[in-house]
Amino acid sequence: MTFFKRFFFSALAAVSLMLAVVACEEDPTTIGSGVIGSSPFTTDKAVFDVFAYNKKIEAVSTNKLPLYQLGSFTHPVYGKTEATVNSQVQLSSVNPTFGVYSQAVEDDPSDSQIAENEKVEAVYLYIPFLINPEGDSDGDGLIDELDKKPNDAASDSDEDGVSDAQEIGRGTNPNNPDTDGDDIPDGEDNDFTANQYQKTLDVDSVYVGGKAFDPSLEGTMVNLRVERSNYYLRDLDPSANFQEAQEYYSNQEFAPSFVDSLLFDGQVALSRNQIPVQKRDDSSTEDVDESETFTYLGPGIRVALDADFFQNNILDKEGSSELTSQENFKDFFRGINFTLNGVSEEVMMLFDLKDANITITYSYDTTDGEGEGERDYVINFLTSVLSNGQATGIVNGNAANTLKNDTYPADVMDAIGSEPNAEKIYLKGGSGSYAEIKLFDEENGTSVLNQIKNNNWIVNEANLVFYVADESNVAQPPSLYLFNTETLLPLYNTGILQSDQASVLLEEMYGGELEETTDGQALKYTIRITEHINDLLLRDVENATLGVTLTSSPFQLGIRDAMLSDDVEEELPTGNTLTPLGTVLYGNNVSEGMSSKKLQLEISYTETE
Repeated sequence: MTFFKRFFFSALAAVSLMLAVVACEEDPTTIGSGVIGSSPFTTDKAVFDVFAYNKKIEAVSTNKLPLYQLGSFTHPVYGKTEATVNSQVQLSSVNPTFGVYSQAVEDDPSDSQIAENEKVEAVYLYIPFLINPEGDSDGDGLIDELDKKPNDAASDSDEDGVSDAQEIGRGTNPNNPDTDGDDIPDGEDNDFTANQYQKTLDVDSVYVGGKAFDPSLEGTMVNLRVERSNYYLRDLDPSANFQEAQEYYSNQEFAPSFVDSLLFDGQVALSRNQIPVQKRDDSSTEDVDESETFTYLGPGIRVALDADFFQNNILDKEGSSELTSQENFKDFFRGINFTLNGVSEEVMMLFDLKDANITITYSYDTTDGEGEGERDYVINFLTSVLSNGQATGIVNGNAANTLKNDTYPADVMDAIGSEPNAEKIYLKGGSGSYAEIKLFDEENGTSVLNQIKNNNWIVNEANLVFYVADESNVAQPPSLYLFNTETLLPLYNTGILQSDQASVLLEEMYGGELEETTDGQALKYTIRITEHINDLLLRDVENATLGVTLTSSPFQLGIRDAMLSDDVEEELPTGNTLTPLGTVLYGNNVSEGMSSKKLQLEISYTETE
């Protein structure tokens, strides 16, 4: 209880207060504008009015997002969202040398070196899926789904005498007692090749047919289209004298008007399994054939791109001005445009462009004329700026997410455009909708706050409870994000994010996660705003309008420019831009039959004399 931190009661008094709160079983008192009166508060819990107002988001800035949406997602209330991505590409090293010698050396008539004749052998685009950080409860490296004892870090799922964690560490399969099939149990086998089994990981933020990707959806087919973009994504805005970053909004489309060369157009199967990549044989180890073993990439999409295109536009440009700097290369290559469509089911995925890349494998003639060498060269999309090996939050490169939405149904648009306190709250990620809420009354709540102060309440807990009105079976947002619309800060102490127990503290102090019924139906979101209410009462902080949006994670901070109806500009939390999901919640202005689900502020308190 937070009041223990603010008041210096004796231990006995504190225990007495706790007993008083626990013993009281009376119904809560409803308090709102015009109903306070002069009677003293006699209960330990009261509920207050909360006023909600829906806001339509027409477009959001999508430059350098932490995550990008790709594919399509249809919500039964909000309709269909189609997401495409247009991104710059970056050289992993400027003015690269392909092979051993630079093009200048190869072209020097006074040098006796032979031409290396570099040739592209294969080009692969890799887009990794996001991985659920909570998919391994005991942290032993084996996802809960495959772990016989998911809450026991010392468990041995295949009972071979080696724990799951030890097997992950040594590179054997914790679900196979004889990983290499030599009839020697892993617990006794000291002669094996490590990391030669395909792991299954808990994939996150991939939605198939509106539902989260799970084992039953393994092998779902999608069609990926990859094209060269000829649109130059500027980093700086010329209309601001190149002093501000150029913004690209979600309603700006790049294809088909600004694409040319087709690099890939085909079907890919989605999987939660790692992707095997055959190793290259090392000619210096004559007794070992490395090509019989594999490295493994995380689950994702990996497709072969047009090798001739990269021969002409990368390798054959060795030594040219196009490759001598990143700026020259951005102007020359411009970028890549991604489009993804489900084949039998709609698919929407979120991914981090900083983890995606294009790998060019090429061969070259060796200088002794007795064979060929082979190397890789990587082209990146967005990249993180590092300092002492740590990400600084600064991103190199630029990319934009186009989010094309269906028009909302007329009844939803009417509800969003109405002025009165909302009956239902409409929340949709991306360029969707959010809500603003006012506590206590539609002005500043001064009279209610003064009444609470005069009655000497000690606030033990304060909760906003949002009941779900969306009865569809599509994936529901995992969390709500509550923020101060004036400071744009979340309604929790961001200092807890520096703690090793940040997730635990956030759940205890803030909540905001979806609660479900026993049969898995979405029920409600409870957000604890105890600290905020105490700030209003004890520190005379202004009772500012609050905003509520969706988020894929409450840890995702940051703000982003948005365009609302009637060309109103606003700044909104970045987290809302990063999810295709949507939901409908009950507001405060509900019909009498739904009063048990109306949006209210619940305060548990102790009254002092």
